Amino acid sequence: GVIVILGLEDWRLGVGIAVLALIGLLFLYLINRRMIPRWQALREADARLFGFLEEWLNGTEEIRTSAGEPYIMLRLYQALRVRWQKILAAMRLQVFVSDLPIGLFGLAYAVAFFLSNTFFRDGQMTIGEIYLIFYYLDVMQGPLWETLHQVEDLQRAAASINRIAELRQVQTTLHDGPGVVFPPGPLGVAFNEVTFHYEDDPHSDVLRDITFALEPGKVLGLLGRTGSGKTTLTKLLFRFHDPSGGAVLLGNPIDVYKNGGAGIDIRLARQDQLRQRIGMVTQDVQLFQATVRQNITLFDDTVPDHRVQEVIGAVGLGDWFATLPDGLDTTLEAGGSNLSAGEAQLLAFARIFLADPGLVILDEASSRLDPATEQRIEEALDQLLVNRTGIIIAHRLETIQRADEIMILADGKIIEHGERTWLVADPDSLFSRLLQTGMEEVMV
Repeated sequence: GVIVILGLEDWRLGVGIAVLALIGLLFLYLINRRMIPRWQALREADARLFGFLEEWLNGTEEIRTSAGEPYIMLRLYQALRVRWQKILAAMRLQVFVSDLPIGLFGLAYAVAFFLSNTFFRDGQMTIGEIYLIFYYLDVMQGPLWETLHQVEDLQRAAASINRIAELRQVQTTLHDGPGVVFPPGPLGVAFNEVTFHYEDDPHSDVLRDITFALEPGKVLGLLGRTGSGKTTLTKLLFRFHDPSGGAVLLGNPIDVYKNGGAGIDIRLARQDQLRQRIGMVTQDVQLFQATVRQNITLFDDTVPDHRVQEVIGAVGLGDWFATLPDGLDTTLEAGGSNLSAGEAQLLAFARIFLADPGLVILDEASSRLDPATEQRIEEALDQLLVNRTGIIIAHRLETIQRADEIMILADGKIIEHGERTWLVADPDSLFSRLLQTGMEEVMV
């Protein structure tokens, strides 16, 4: 509007100011194209820094006990330096945007003064018209400054949106099947010639030709050295990955790989259906800064309180629960820092009891506990495996005494599989030799 009014006063003045305005807009456009990637790089540096802080603040005790402070501080300084460099790169360019109004209006005033002086001397312009020119130039400054501030906010927002867009472009390789109905009660498990490798290393199989069947209600003890593929096998059951070859079946797959029994390929199920029927307890229990009720139900408000209290008693936490000041509404600290390791493990068991899955996977859940607490865990474990199929990843002899079958992995292959009592009785079996030499020493 100001440019139009100035053009009505004198077309040459209007054209001159319009040219300056176009130069300023072009300058902003070119700067904006270069600013957004720099703000985006700063956002990425911020994310890496805060992720680093979260990770290592949670590991403060381990860092101090292992004298790792110098290494961590060096990593922190490096992350801060990268962030500072990204800030400098962005602010160096931002200076040009901040200085744009000063330079642009300096040129505008110079053009207006030169033309006004010429026109006034030639009698083509009065003092009032000259005042009007400079007044309208002053009027333009406020909106321009405000626009520049909004452009800066837009640049930062665009950088954040670009990062979100990059995240949304990452597509999962796992897709839900049409949906199935798993049978109630304990689930049988079968692996039918399963192989698996990670996509970034297609020539190195983590699992190779894994074939076995576990009857419903039976307990499998899974043994093997670190890196033998035990955890990968359980991840395939949860469908965190799909096998590179073969099939994983659930249901009632007794000898399913031989005669085509009633097993269901888990790729046909929706992921929520699958994970409702499988439960897992690991050595590391994740507890949230929330109430006892929310930690056990995982924020499912539809579960009645009496059911939550039943599972608390079933896992042996009745005495502990009686000491809570607010009962189920008692707030636990993040990470369960106000609980003992045994109480945290028992709360994880309570989650499984509440979900009532047909298959339970235990990743040496009692390996880090003292003998008295371990006894409580073992008692709860006996209750947990009643009328359920179990897979126990074990490193100690006591853990697998309840197993009906033993399977030993090495380099991603099954090297021994059979009933535990039969393997114990066979002096030539690897499991029998492990019992004689001490499994703790051999399997780690």
